[in-house]
Amino acid sequence: MSEREAMEFDVVIVGAGPAGLAAAIRLKQLAPEATVCVVEKGGEVGAHILSGAVIEPRALAELLPDWQERGAPLTTPAGEDRFIFLTATRSIRLPTPPQMHNQGNYIVSLGNVVRWLGQQAEELGVEIYPGFAAAELLEEDGRIVGVATGDMGVEKGGEPGPNYQPGMELRATYTLFGEGCRGSLTKKLIERFDLRAESDPPTYGLGIKELWEVPAEVHRPGLIEHSVGWPLNAGTYGGSWLYHWGDRMVSYGFVVGLDYKNPWLSPFDEMQRFKTHPDVRKHFEGGRRISYGARALSEGGFQSIPKLTFPGGALIGDSAGFLNVPKIKGTHTAMKSGMVAAEALAEALAGNKPIEPTAFTDKIKASWVWEELSACRNIRPAFSKFGLYGGIAYSALDTFILRGKAPWTMRHRHNDNETLVDAAKVRPIAYPKPDGKLTFDRLSSVFISNTNHEENQPVHLRLRDPSLWKGVNWDEYRSPESRYCPAGVYEAVGVEEGEPRLQINAQNCVHCKTCDIKDPTQNIDWAVPEGGGGPNYPGGM
Repeated sequence: MSEREAMEFDVVIVGAGPAGLAAAIRLKQLAPEATVCVVEKGGEVGAHILSGAVIEPRALAELLPDWQERGAPLTTPAGEDRFIFLTATRSIRLPTPPQMHNQGNYIVSLGNVVRWLGQQAEELGVEIYPGFAAAELLEEDGRIVGVATGDMGVEKGGEPGPNYQPGMELRATYTLFGEGCRGSLTKKLIERFDLRAESDPPTYGLGIKELWEVPAEVHRPGLIEHSVGWPLNAGTYGGSWLYHWGDRMVSYGFVVGLDYKNPWLSPFDEMQRFKTHPDVRKHFEGGRRISYGARALSEGGFQSIPKLTFPGGALIGDSAGFLNVPKIKGTHTAMKSGMVAAEALAEALAGNKPIEPTAFTDKIKASWVWEELSACRNIRPAFSKFGLYGGIAYSALDTFILRGKAPWTMRHRHNDNETLVDAAKVRPIAYPKPDGKLTFDRLSSVFISNTNHEENQPVHLRLRDPSLWKGVNWDEYRSPESRYCPAGVYEAVGVEEGEPRLQINAQNCVHCKTCDIKDPTQNIDWAVPEGGGGPNYPGGM
């Protein structure tokens, strides 16, 4: 194989999401002469981010105070807030918790927002390389000195194909990792430097999203609706969002906490079933589904934030778990974490010295991000501890009486892969068949995500020990990966013949990372595919 070329930078940032791009912009504002590179696995900036998010513009206003004059694509102001509790046939309006009030916020295409941030970064001289997946950590003398991008044109068996191109080494004084939730290199960094030694185990949710175009008479621009309750049982954490925004667009999503216990549960099918509720289906009447996606969400919050720095770099954004779960927002905290990291790096670059291990951590602890996450730290674990009704009651106490200043901190006690019960001990769930108009199957959903992976490339979803699947995943849990995967990647085949085996359809993967999180023995390892592979959400989606 050909030898890799290398490029040198002051700072390399992995991931062109809100955290990575905010870090790049802030760094160039403070250190204009610094060389900054951002590498992004999607085919273009924003390609892996499906639209329909609510943004609190606090961090954006700090980063670019004239964002409105610059034409930032925040065009649908938040309007009415609704918070509802659902039974199978009814909806009950509840008071909207203060954390979920959205006055002053905007419903946006987050993909378009990061595209716009990318333009602002490039105007400042940041080099952005989309379509190149950071696949390897570069380490020298116990210090991270950059990343290497994956080889291109490698065939399924691992040998170079006719279009083979070796990856490139992007070497840097400092490297920031903003890969989002459960990033493949972040996972390695956490293990290599034991970054979770003093934090609680992480916990995650799976968010599955659809984008709909609806008739004008159905559209309510600015409407924000969240729900809890049906179709999930009281012991399973989760809920929905519905945002009306843009030109007759509705963003609909459903989240299931990945600490669920029932191996027969299918987050995808719960998401489809939710739309059949009489007070929900009206949002989609006469509309058409135009895009689909799924992504794991870091729900551990304050207790699960790992050590943020390691020799040669830091974790930012959702790689570190800065999502505010009760607020159902993470863009503003991700951006702020990237900005604070950039400020620490600018000071180190100015002094021509290694970044102090505590510099970024001290700055983030002094920022409003830390205060915000600390104030809501007990709400997500309360739902795990007390269930739906107890969680709602505790949240009211914590919010209205204690005001986030409880003299205790509830803990996350286990990893999400440790919670499943034996499939024989619980009743399988019967889900209704999709009708192709309001509800859909997995494969038609993956089709409209524009997901594509080069057919002959190595499989990027790997079993560390293939022999484990039959004895654990099948015999104990009846192949839970075939249900928790929202893209039909995993199939148990040969069941009728009495010889079950796992088939991996890696081409379907929408990069949600759920398999990497929920597999009972942590036997599935999600690695980056060839750069540019995966879903593709064009501008406007």
